[in-house]
Amino acid sequence: MVKVTCSICGQPMQGQGPKDWPHFPFCSKRCRLIDLGRWLGEKYRLSSPAEEEPSADCESQNTP
Repeated sequence: MVKVTCSICGQPMQGQGPKDWPHFPFCSKRCRLIDLGRWLGEKYRLSSPAEEEPSADCESQNTP
């Protein structure tokens, strides 16, 4: 038996594998729709790395 939890509500999902979970990785259609709403509402974001200052080589190439 494989023990997995829903990534939205944390409810344990018991079964033999993904065939037992039609909405995997979620426990239900409701949790799947909640996750979709979070994506569409831009609740999930990746942080961008801090911008680096241009090096001296780049500055010398941009001057006329």
